[in-house]
Amino acid sequence: MRYWLMKSEPDEASIDDLADAPHRTLPWTGVRNYQARNFMRDSMQVGDGVLFYHSSCPEPGIAGLAKVSSTAYPDPTQFDPKSPYFDPKSTQETPRWLLVDVVFAKKTPLIPLAALREHDELAGMRVLAKGNRLSITPVTAHEWNFITKRLM
Repeated sequence: MRYWLMKSEPDEASIDDLADAPHRTLPWTGVRNYQARNFMRDSMQVGDGVLFYHSSCPEPGIAGLAKVSSTAYPDPTQFDPKSPYFDPKSTQETPRWLLVDVVFAKKTPLIPLAALREHDELAGMRVLAKGNRLSITPVTAHEWNFITKRLM
């Protein structure tokens, strides 16, 4: 099993939206970074743990837990001209962008970014790296265990 931190803007898809979604599952649409796409395509597996992170909001941080619930498949928003994630260079035959589905596991009290920075055990987390803007980053088993057992 692997672990991931997946960022979502809460006004687009929050942990509450995930909890309220049919089957408590949402497609992780809109990823438009090749490295994040490659994580979904090449590394994510059904059952992997997800730290659901609220970003681009007044207080960013981990808001809950989820699990990867599908293998990667084409993101339909890339084909929709009305979508902000439309990609005119992507075709049904050769899609550029993929997504995975995530299923709700647990809502937690928000663990703000500042609180993550307070722990030496988490110093290597990619989300804490200067300039990191990736929407999906791997999380080590040590980081996962520290966060889920000590901070939640």
